Amino acid sequence: MIKVGIIGLGAIGQRLIPLFSNHPETKIVAICDTLQERVQEISRQIDSVKTYSNHNEMLEKTDLDLVYVTVPPKYHHAVVSDVIAKGINVLCEKPLANSSEEALSLYSQVKEKGILNAMNFPLNYNAGSKSFAALIKAGYVGKLRRIELKMHFPNWPRLWQQNDWVATKEQGGYVLEVGVHYIQQIQKIFGGMKVISKNVQYPADPIASENGIIALLELEDGTPILFDGLSQIAGEEEIKFTAFGTEGTLSLVNWANIEGGKIGQPIQSIETNESLEDSLIDNLVRALKGEEATIIDFYEGYKAQMVLEALRG
Repeated sequence: MIKVGIIGLGAIGQRLIPLFSNHPETKIVAICDTLQERVQEISRQIDSVKTYSNHNEMLEKTDLDLVYVTVPPKYHHAVVSDVIAKGINVLCEKPLANSSEEALSLYSQVKEKGILNAMNFPLNYNAGSKSFAALIKAGYVGKLRRIELKMHFPNWPRLWQQNDWVATKEQGGYVLEVGVHYIQQIQKIFGGMKVISKNVQYPADPIASENGIIALLELEDGTPILFDGLSQIAGEEEIKFTAFGTEGTLSLVNWANIEGGKIGQPIQSIETNESLEDSLIDNLVRALKGEEATIIDFYEGYKAQMVLEALRG
């Protein structure tokens, strides 16, 4: 049985708790959060779990095979470094850190330690995004002409996501929270990229995160990438990742839905290939057993962080 510890019990951290709890080969044996009330509340959902408010105490007193770190981004470097120092395998929430320098440091540490290092980028496992990638690979759009990422939010932070940091310029904003998922996907599906130009808008509040961005990036072959982000606008939330090519157009809409069409035809919904659905937990288990697995490691996180910081800086 793989013994799992979780550091950080916010909304994102809680999402993986049932997945770890229900997997036949993993068991959550310890949880930690600085908010004691939250620790006690979550502990009631997990059988015989040890509870901590100090992560170093948890790492010192508990026998662990894997630690999932899901604290706010500015604490990633310090907390993950403590996990690495103990030689414990680590799963980190995205983004890897709160700067390119911190991300490089974490990658260097895990490389030196030789432990399993993974990141929670869910688009690598859901049927919609995997179907999108498979269609691109099969040549659905032909030769790629342009990539666009649209991120439109009536409210940022979203109404279910209210906390002390997700709205701040320091470690929040939708470019960081949402955009990094698609930066990683672009790098995985299409290859490396760089930022050419950007126009970032901010509200009057000096600590608040962006409320608008238009950015031009390029793949290594010069193919243009357009990022279009807006928040505090009318309408519904829309996240749309689109590839335009010589033979057609293909979009991943709101994380999981696919639509597309060939040149001269209307855009229509495309059924996802549900057989492609995968599980992060299954892949972590396979990797820990030395088997082949789909793992997004800290190097991939570092590469995504480089682009993210070029957009945010």
